[in-house]
Amino acid sequence: MPQHNGGLGSRMVRFVTTRTPDRSRTARVVEITVGDSPDSWAAAGFIVVDGKIRIGDTTFRLTGSDATRGITGWTIAGVVDPGTGTLDGIPTQFVDVAQDSRVQTSTLEARPAAPPHPNGTVGLDHVVITTPDLDRTIDAFRDLQLPHRRIRDVGNGADALRQAFIRIGTLIVEVVGPAVGSGESAEVAPAGWFGIAIDVDDLDVTAAFLGDGIGRIKPAVQTGRRIGTVRHRSFDISTAIAAMDHRAAQAPG
Repeated sequence: MPQHNGGLGSRMVRFVTTRTPDRSRTARVVEITVGDSPDSWAAAGFIVVDGKIRIGDTTFRLTGSDATRGITGWTIAGVVDPGTGTLDGIPTQFVDVAQDSRVQTSTLEARPAAPPHPNGTVGLDHVVITTPDLDRTIDAFRDLQLPHRRIRDVGNGADALRQAFIRIGTLIVEVVGPAVGSGESAEVAPAGWFGIAIDVDDLDVTAAFLGDGIGRIKPAVQTGRRIGTVRHRSFDISTAIAAMDHRAAQAPG
């Protein structure tokens, strides 16, 4: 994920109080579509059934490596009337919480937990979206009654970025953009996908499983967590993947 390893120094975190109507608890990201071969994700230790992977509350649908690569769209339940559209330029399918069999519930008392994957994955921590104009993308989520929770300023000078954090059900959407927005419309400069962060039970176990397929384990920005970057291209996976656990990094002896 963009500098989720703590490489960018935090300058300020602004917590936002808002009266915007909030569907964060009842909405869900039920599906993410990726233009990859199921064999690629299976080789990385994910359980694939009929071209689909379940991570947490979200199903990943793999459309094959001959399709457009990367994350090509997602399905969100519980925000607007069902239909196909875009969210700040990102292809988005909207479905009804009560009628979609993938959701099964309109509350955070969610469907039964997905079984752990052979690589140790037990959940989906967050997804990362990039944008040329953070305020514009925040407004697009707010229009769906999905307000941002906080904004984090990272980096300095030409490297300065802003990160906004938005909750959709059990999932966090991290939106990353430049400190100064482009002012361009979504039609001209749409938001896009960067990647995902998975939760694993123990990064040491995951690293033993993946071998050279994962980078160095290091402290995450989040206190008490560790992170490692999956070398996704070595598996012919077309989207960035970070793996995180809830085990604090040991101080060097």
